[in-house]
Amino acid sequence: MTALQPNYLIFSNEGVSGVAWKNRALKRSVIAYLDVSDSCTVMDISRELNISVPKAASLVSELVQDNLIRDYGKIDSTGGRKANVYGLVNDACFFIGVDVKKYYVNIGLLDFKKHLLSIRENVPFQLENTPGSLRALTDIIRRFISDFSELESRILGVGINLSGRVNHVTGYSYSFFHFQEEPLSRIIQQEIGIPTFLENDSRSMAYGEFMNGVVKNERNVLFINIDFGLGMGILIDGNLYYGKSGFSGELGHIPFFQNEKICHCGKRGCLETETSGIALLEEIKERIRGGSSSILSQKNRDVDRIRLEDVIEAARKQDTLVIEVLAELGDKLGKAIAILINIFNPELVVLGGKVSETGEHIRLPIRSALNKYTLGLVNNDTQLKLSRLGERAGVMGACLIARGKVLSAAH
Repeated sequence: MTALQPNYLIFSNEGVSGVAWKNRALKRSVIAYLDVSDSCTVMDISRELNISVPKAASLVSELVQDNLIRDYGKIDSTGGRKANVYGLVNDACFFIGVDVKKYYVNIGLLDFKKHLLSIRENVPFQLENTPGSLRALTDIIRRFISDFSELESRILGVGINLSGRVNHVTGYSYSFFHFQEEPLSRIIQQEIGIPTFLENDSRSMAYGEFMNGVVKNERNVLFINIDFGLGMGILIDGNLYYGKSGFSGELGHIPFFQNEKICHCGKRGCLETETSGIALLEEIKERIRGGSSSILSQKNRDVDRIRLEDVIEAARKQDTLVIEVLAELGDKLGKAIAILINIFNPELVVLGGKVSETGEHIRLPIRSALNKYTLGLVNNDTQLKLSRLGERAGVMGACLIARGKVLSAAH
């Protein structure tokens, strides 16, 4: 792994103790305060951190020398001399977010002030639990890094989203690439030379939407990820909820139906067997084979070659069959979400993932089901919205989670 440059040593606790450790911790606290306030004075820092003004001035001076914060000039004060105001330096450091989907990867670059500078979407990829698929993923990341070779020494962290069971603390994935004893995060880190952090895709999307999407002032939010599978990210009081082992949000694997459909988890009757993107795709294919009319069947294509993207496009073109199946799926999923609303009483439920791109065709039947199945007083307090970030939610979340891990020196 590439050694940290001297000005980035504050993001590591390795090899320090006593006064030096405390000094690094205080500098991180200054950065954390600027992260929230955007700009502040030395006096503000002194009050916020409960330290002396000379100490605050010394910390600020060192951070300016390290090119992590910048003096933005003087501002008017209520009396006496004008005070200098400080803020983070945009290009001081960068973070990469990698959102791994079933058939492609989205990857982006975030600057120090949380601006998404570049994003590559729909990079071809096949997610399989094989060494070859893992090599293909690390190759994609390496190629992306090489496109920003002039910034490489300032890329401090890489966040990677994977579906299924991910332990964000240990860096293990129990659904993909679990054929080696070492944590997956460490294996990828050794390949790309940059600190790497794993996260469940639904939680990461929820965090991206919470920090930079449709979420405004809401603090208690459920993010429903309707993609090929079905997952959920939970925000309680503004923080991601992980559960004891870090596996919270497995909404798709609730035993919900009395059917004989086998879920990819190996059990029968899971919620996602009838309410996921794959379920949507398979139901439409089955009805077309049974004689139902659709613009999908009018293209003289092999029914088996219809993709989820084709279904979404058909919904946008007001295809009757697709809208009908979406309405049925939405009613079933809405009933499950109604149970969650009765339990969590959230301020907001956000619909994200590929299927949410059908817009009101999925939102309205879910809304109707919520009205039918939730307790009235509870339902009245809960908004239902579509994701604003769409495909970018996962990339934004992965970047921000990697950034937060590095800045907190929690690794």
